[in-house]
Amino acid sequence: MKRTNYRILSVAVILLLISNIALVFFLMKDKGKGDWKRGKGDPSGIMAKELGMTEQQVKDHKLLKDEHFKTVRPLYDSLRAAKAAYFALIKDPAVTDSTTAVYRARISARQNEIDSMTFAHFKRVRNLFTPEQQPRFDEFVQKMMQRSRRDSTGKYKGD
Repeated sequence: MKRTNYRILSVAVILLLISNIALVFFLMKDKGKGDWKRGKGDPSGIMAKELGMTEQQVKDHKLLKDEHFKTVRPLYDSLRAAKAAYFALIKDPAVTDSTTAVYRARISARQNEIDSMTFAHFKRVRNLFTPEQQPRFDEFVQKMMQRSRRDSTGKYKGD
């Protein structure tokens, strides 16, 4: 009887091991393909494919994108620092509403600047496209802005 239990246990362990290996294999198999709706993949490459961009458009877009990120990256650093300073106020029991309002205004100003620059960037990118490509670009931007964003019910927007 003990031998039978040992054999059943051995078979169960082997089956679990095989199923785990198969699961890891299937998870790793699709690793490089990426689904841009879930924040994976290269949006520039997907955009080039979906809009049928020419090589010149791809080059021009890369230049605009690199310039934009060069300008915006320090602002994101500044925004993170402003938020860190704001939330550091939690430990101060004597912090006033007017003090927190000043910190929130700093955060809002930085976020507004980033949003304004990003909007201007997308307007410049849109001008790269032909009139036939522009509606598809508009739709692409809307999808990109909604990717992996959950609404108040917990569902992903754009799905």
